[in-house]
Amino acid sequence: MNRKPIRVTLTRPMASGIVFWTKNFRPFMRHLDAVVEMEFPFTVQYTVNGYSPSLEHSVVDWERSVETVRTLADRFGPRCVVWRYDTIIFSQETPFEFHLENFKRISDALSGAVDEVVISFMQLYRKTTRNMDKMALECDNPWTDPSVEVKRDLAARLFDIANQRKILLTICTQPEIATIQPPARCIDAVRLSNVAGYTVAAKTAGNRPGCECAASRDIGDYDTCPHGCVYCYAVRSEELAIRRFREHNPESDYLFDDPRSVEENGALTQSENQARLEL
Repeated sequence: MNRKPIRVTLTRPMASGIVFWTKNFRPFMRHLDAVVEMEFPFTVQYTVNGYSPSLEHSVVDWERSVETVRTLADRFGPRCVVWRYDTIIFSQETPFEFHLENFKRISDALSGAVDEVVISFMQLYRKTTRNMDKMALECDNPWTDPSVEVKRDLAARLFDIANQRKILLTICTQPEIATIQPPARCIDAVRLSNVAGYTVAAKTAGNRPGCECAASRDIGDYDTCPHGCVYCYAVRSEELAIRRFREHNPESDYLFDDPRSVEENGALTQSENQARLEL
């Protein structure tokens, strides 16, 4: 958030494994042999929501995502991939009943390929609220933030649907929603151990209340994803994200520029400055 650069050493034993987060893993499939050759066990947190373009206008079709999940599971086993059905949005296009039918359809398609699904409900950060309000006006898709009781009811019903398909439903860092659902461990040393075939040791080091993830370091940056998910907490300006994506230099150590030179030279554009002020 403060744009101070960090260095993550991808060598053994400095790094024990990798967790990929994605809504479209297909472009990376051709690079998996390199990951395997480096002897890194890895898991994939794969979001498949099946939402309309008003909420996710540049995300690949959910059926294509299911095909990729199944390809990964066929090659590396069902412990390799965790399905994420998040963030759960309540809107005119995605009411309570929509989620029941949509979740059932996707869980049927993923049955046998995954053994866990992680859910979470929208967190109302200021930038998220702003983007959701803009979407509601432009797409005529008003949204709501229902009560905890409504969310618990939906979580319980989704738990039953998943359980019928031998998929464990867990909840990501929202203990107030959980009734019988266990907390998610998105960075899961046990799952990495299962994939690796040996013990991957890592202490629990959650980054917020209710988080039970293992110690890890993120590789990424804000305002760099062009998927267009209006509920995303990591994109303040879609235009800025698209520009940074297009300007990405694969030869650089950074996703879009060198944060040190930006700070030193004051080379932020007007839109970048505005995005930082609105954080």
